[in-house]
Amino acid sequence: MPQWEKIAVAGVGLLGGSLGLAAQQRVLAGSVVGLVRRQDSVAECLELGVVTEATTDPQRAVRGADLLVLCTPIARMRDVLAPMLPALKRGAIITDVGSVKTSVVQELEPIVTEAGGQFVGSHPMAGAERIGPGAARADLFVNAVCVITPTPQSSPDAVAQVENFWRAVGGCTVRLTPQLHDDLVSRSSHLPHVVAAELANYVLSPAHPKEQAMLCANGFRDTTRIASSSPEMWRDIALANRKNLARVLGVFIEDLQEFKLALENGDTKAVAEFFEKARQRRDQWSGQPASPSPE
Repeated sequence: MPQWEKIAVAGVGLLGGSLGLAAQQRVLAGSVVGLVRRQDSVAECLELGVVTEATTDPQRAVRGADLLVLCTPIARMRDVLAPMLPALKRGAIITDVGSVKTSVVQELEPIVTEAGGQFVGSHPMAGAERIGPGAARADLFVNAVCVITPTPQSSPDAVAQVENFWRAVGGCTVRLTPQLHDDLVSRSSHLPHVVAAELANYVLSPAHPKEQAMLCANGFRDTTRIASSSPEMWRDIALANRKNLARVLGVFIEDLQEFKLALENGDTKAVAEFFEKARQRRDQWSGQPASPSPE
């Protein structure tokens, strides 16, 4: 028996399409309706099977839905949600997949409450550099950490239902305040994207000799993979979390300056400790036992 009669997904790209596939595969809803921006996307979504119905009509998409998941770039969420609200089912739950939570929750929670719905922010820590419904995978959220960010105004039942939804598509849930979420992801998610983007910008700059790109091997490819992500999405994320991101960038730059000074001084001990500390911390994080460095 499906948990929801109807799930609506606003924005059917990698995340929205993957949610649609997972919800169908796991029989979580009687129907999964996707809201898309262009008419030609309707046929694409149906051909790929990522939703059971696709439409460009906001009210048609949300009418009768028990759960609405906003999967658009965070800067567009309010504009996408607003025309859906007149058709919102009373008591319907709305959540999102945004990588920044404080601004999204502050902006959306009041208007959803006024419309008779219940908003609970969430963020599945899953994704890839590929975009669009063609990149969608039913297993995208399996074992992914899915952060739920309730506020004092959140309904305990709505929070529990959002948690159950992410667990039902394979995720592992954790509750954080929106503010703590944004602080943590500024280091673990947003900073790595900035670093990957700058590596791609700097190393692949046309100012370097043409042979430069030929010497960019697997290490460079792995380190810069996420630089191929959507520029629009990461522009919005960086600006929405700019205070936290600017702060951690400052600390990161200070650490690099310390390493630069150690190099300039030929400080063998400091350089060795820099790499050893990184190896130990990453091995501990990844669950791998620390092993002797290769000769």
